[in-house]
Amino acid sequence: PSGNPVDFEHLARYTLGEPELEREVLGLFCSQSVLLLDQLRAAKSDEDWKQAAHSLKGSARAIGAWRMAQAAEQAEALQGDGLSELRSARVDEVEASLREAEAYIATVLESR
Repeated sequence: PSGNPVDFEHLARYTLGEPELEREVLGLFCSQSVLLLDQLRAAKSDEDWKQAAHSLKGSARAIGAWRMAQAAEQAEALQGDGLSELRSARVDEVEASLREAEAYIATVLESR
């Protein structure tokens, strides 16, 4: 995997290198990830938590945001409603990796 927050070579396999499709997929990723992060933060049950973390992991993997995928995978593994302190730290990690990916996406798209 690329050392960058988003692996554009990985993404190109799914978008066939089409710039407009790439922009659309990345835009969907950014908007959906923010909503999913809110769901993760608001999760009241293990099931809600796991569902939001799993969706974040899948979205990140789809575009090659490997650090975010790893942070979401670690969040997904947490179980037990009493783990609020650990969950808070995981949300912070997912959010930081999402913000890093968003900034990188914006920079790359501006240069194209």
